[in-house]
Amino acid sequence: MGGPRPCLERNPVDLAAHHQAQRSSGAHRARSRAGGSMKFIFADSLDYVDPAFDFIADRSPAERQPYWDDAYPHEILGYAPYDGVLVSRGIVGDHRVKGKYTASQARRFRLVGARKFLRLDKPEFAHLDIFGDCGAFTYVQDEKPPYTPVEMAEFYDECGFTHGASVDHIIFDFDAGLAGLAGGSTDARQRFDITLENAEGFLREAKVMDAGFTPMGVIQGWSPGSMAEAARRLVAMGYDYLALGGMVPLKSPEIKLCLEAIRDTVPASTRLHILGFAKADDIDSFHGYDISSFDTTSPLIRAFKDAKQNYYLPGDGLALRYFTSIRVPQAIENPKLQRAVKKGMFRAEELVRLEALALGSLRAFDRDEAGLEETLHHVLVYSAPLVEEKPYEDCAASPSLARLAERYRTTLAERPWKQCSCKICRDAAIDVIIFRGSNRNKRRGIHNLAVYQDHIERLDLKRAVEPSDDLPRRLCAAEQ
Repeated sequence: MGGPRPCLERNPVDLAAHHQAQRSSGAHRARSRAGGSMKFIFADSLDYVDPAFDFIADRSPAERQPYWDDAYPHEILGYAPYDGVLVSRGIVGDHRVKGKYTASQARRFRLVGARKFLRLDKPEFAHLDIFGDCGAFTYVQDEKPPYTPVEMAEFYDECGFTHGASVDHIIFDFDAGLAGLAGGSTDARQRFDITLENAEGFLREAKVMDAGFTPMGVIQGWSPGSMAEAARRLVAMGYDYLALGGMVPLKSPEIKLCLEAIRDTVPASTRLHILGFAKADDIDSFHGYDISSFDTTSPLIRAFKDAKQNYYLPGDGLALRYFTSIRVPQAIENPKLQRAVKKGMFRAEELVRLEALALGSLRAFDRDEAGLEETLHHVLVYSAPLVEEKPYEDCAASPSLARLAERYRTTLAERPWKQCSCKICRDAAIDVIIFRGSNRNKRRGIHNLAVYQDHIERLDLKRAVEPSDDLPRRLCAAEQ
């Protein structure tokens, strides 16, 4: 038992109370020059968790029906940790594009509409936007998009979206050094033309049907100049809300070059949205670009796709603090461990024993019934077969285990789950920081969403300072 006792317990971060105070006080985000506030739109992909999941038994109730019994982030937290939700047509899927929804879920989505399907049809969620896009990544290999502008306009309108993006075709071969419309492969130029032709047809159809959603013209290009030209043509068509597509693989300085070129081209009243903004943690450096909205799923998916920084807390000033969650995979389900068992490197019974010892130690540590070093030791003994594919005794001094031990020691010493009072952390306790299965990992992701929304709110206090006209140029210059 020994080892140093954990220290440094800050006052818990009460995110729910913070957001209630925000709503009650009427505090809002700083206004953009276009007259709106920057909105954080969560890109949903059926990201719900089972409220009845038993962490000790490690299972859901036998009668559980995932969609009906599980809870979306806004349900399990008791408030929406975002300003809206984006649903991609590619995620919903159909006979042309295999989505994530089951066939019955896709039918229900179209039957009852996006708001009811997402269970955002309660008065407290009525202010949330519901964005839609085509999911261009799902058909990136196709010669042309599988959807027509008319189909997409009807889809958005029938399903009750508040905003709908035109039918785009992703261009990947980006070159920040090209000027104007120079360069661009034949394929890039074809996709550029397809995207603009679809945008023109999409806007025309939306007007004809007197659509209930706001049409958004999607920008695609192979350079800042070509994206600015696409934006100019979209505004000339009549769009006043543009969405930048193809941003996922770009680095922040490249995205800023595109924003700068576009902002130099379109009227100040034109609203800009960034589709699939993968640089969500870097949003603070985008203040000067007058972004009206962006969508991302980054805070949630980092909970289980980032090996090191997968649990968020508010940091000093306007920063975020990151912690490493502690991996305790299921011994009888983890593919790597099972391969090791089949090769005769480990006995399954021994792995199950080490797994139980690691989990038991972590929970005892959470109850102040075990010391940090003792707990860390049990976790590392179980980690060795995963990290080094060797028994702990044969690799205890390995650099990889030493680095892991350092990160885990920080997590255990600071007990970040006790510093947060969101419902996820209150209910799951130390299980929120155990990297193990969807119900723990997505809970950690939902916690991250809540912290991230709070992060955006804190940044917006800073946003009250109106950026000078040359700020974007100076920001880019500083990063080059």
